[in-house]
Amino acid sequence: MSAFLNRDEIKTEAGLQAFVDSIPYANFIGVGVRKVGGELTCVLPFKDGNVGNPMLPALHGGVVSALLETAVILQVICEIDSEHLPKPVNINIDYLRSAKPVETYARAYITKQGRRVANVRAEAWQADRARPVAALHGHFLLAPRIKSDD
Repeated sequence: MSAFLNRDEIKTEAGLQAFVDSIPYANFIGVGVRKVGGELTCVLPFKDGNVGNPMLPALHGGVVSALLETAVILQVICEIDSEHLPKPVNINIDYLRSAKPVETYARAYITKQGRRVANVRAEAWQADRARPVAALHGHFLLAPRIKSDD
């Protein structure tokens, strides 16, 4: 995976999915991308390998956090004009309830953007968006866009 982004390739749902597929862990757990009406949603279909506690059963917390972080990175890439990947400065995950072994969704929002740092939040939910299973709050370092001499 290159640290440089081709902005034209990632504007479409297919381009975003190809980008996600290039991230080994996101590809392994099966993260998908849906872009409807400008809103970007990451989708995690149920896989037996994503279950952390088979006694409940519940999705592994690392799988849920990877879904949330992927959603945030994609949202930052889509909204911020940069040729570089955003770098996490800090990430906090609140696990609000057990994530059942069903399809899980995540959506991210940039709450404040400066020249160098973006404050972001994301939520993951399953059947009911009003009942999230986890929430992320974090800060990502942004690289300035390289200006051409045109």
